[in-house]
Amino acid sequence: MITLSIMLATIMQALDTTIANVALPHMQGSLQASQDQITWVLTSYIVAAAIALPITGWLCAQWGRRRVFIVSVIGFTAASALCGLAGSLGTIVAARLLQGIFGAALVPLSQAVLLDINPPHKVGQAMAIWGAGIMVGPILGPLLGGWLTENFDWRWVFFINVPVGAFALWGIVRYLPENKPAAAPLDVFGFVTLSVAIGALQMFLDRGELEDWFDSWEIRLEAAACVCALALFTVHTATVRGPSFLNRALLTDRNFIAGSFLGFVVGIVLYGTMALLPTMLQSLMGYPVVYTGEVTAPRGIGTMIAMVVVGRLVQRVDLRLIMATGFALTAAALWQMTRVTLQTDSTLFVVSGFVQGLGIGFTFVPLSAAAFATLAPHLRNEGTPMFSLLRNIGGSVGISMVQVMLSRGTAQAHEQIAATVHLGNHGLQDLPPGLGVDSPIGLAALYAEVTRQASLIAYVNDFWMMMALALLAMPLLALIRIARREAPGRSPDVPH
Repeated sequence: MITLSIMLATIMQALDTTIANVALPHMQGSLQASQDQITWVLTSYIVAAAIALPITGWLCAQWGRRRVFIVSVIGFTAASALCGLAGSLGTIVAARLLQGIFGAALVPLSQAVLLDINPPHKVGQAMAIWGAGIMVGPILGPLLGGWLTENFDWRWVFFINVPVGAFALWGIVRYLPENKPAAAPLDVFGFVTLSVAIGALQMFLDRGELEDWFDSWEIRLEAAACVCALALFTVHTATVRGPSFLNRALLTDRNFIAGSFLGFVVGIVLYGTMALLPTMLQSLMGYPVVYTGEVTAPRGIGTMIAMVVVGRLVQRVDLRLIMATGFALTAAALWQMTRVTLQTDSTLFVVSGFVQGLGIGFTFVPLSAAAFATLAPHLRNEGTPMFSLLRNIGGSVGISMVQVMLSRGTAQAHEQIAATVHLGNHGLQDLPPGLGVDSPIGLAALYAEVTRQASLIAYVNDFWMMMALALLAMPLLALIRIARREAPGRSPDVPH
């Protein structure tokens, strides 16, 4: 019952990272907002969650994990209701800020609880359950969001959280025991500098492409703020006497550091790919929003199947071998996507999505287990938020990276193709009727086709880049140490 309750809360939070994306055009009309303004519905949530996430460990030490969990669920559910009731852009942005603040703790706390209530030989299965929630949520978010928006109203994208949050709250209040708080002073300087660094980084990544990156004073200021705050935080953490906001003991565990970095890479690949597919299927292939969700749903099915299988394998097979298989499957799926053309039917997207879902499942579950295999139990409340934070930052970096490459790649390919469109190119004589350079209508149609082809080239190049990143991550698995396996009922794993 503890597992069911906390996973309901986790899935609720994970869904909200993507469920609102497909509803943005409907919100824009209803709230009378511009294209630039409506993106704050997404940005406000991401920035608030990123800033609130690192303080989760201190809150648990101060007031106890159960109390923090309960307040987080109540706050997130209430903020979801406010989002659904919002009648103006300012109201929904404020409600999304509250959603991000209260929802930030749900994912790391659920991971910490599952690590605590399961013996060492069950950790793999526990992480499979946890991974299914946080990975399937963002994947299925566009499908559920599209269906709710199409059949009901965009407000139900947020109202759906209310009954889920109520059930999760009931289970947590009734079944989750309290752990003993161990109050510690808050390193205010460390918290402020890290929060400024993370907030500035998120704003830099989210608004960089919109503001043309370093041609904008806003982006320059955000980059400078991020670098300066991060430098101050690093120096402070290394030199402060007494407890620092980032527990230095976390930095001495090789598995935790290596696992967190690999989680960052997984975030880039997963969220980067998820950012590409909906726009590609809708704008380039002409798929309706609901059908786009249906085509991408097999990715979540593959992830769930992989996590069920991996949960049984982690005690029998070398974790590094499982993760290598996952990265290989992910790279194979991305290679399939590089073969796409404008005439490709949906079968390729379904198959490659399913294969990538398998790859993500085979990667993330053992990665989560390995990252905490050698970490002392008393560090879990501080370690799990940092693990989630790096994965989320990886996701933001991945989304920004693919969008930059897509925009610039499209412009470059368009310029190269358009240079061949002239009367001296005899190959243009074989074009279908309606396309040609001998009439304004034919030239306009030809220009549109050149734009489509240029976009396709840019998408394919993005998939090549993501495939290379998945392959380059595989050698880093050598940094992971494998803990000695213990039989059920024996003492916790001891690394060798």
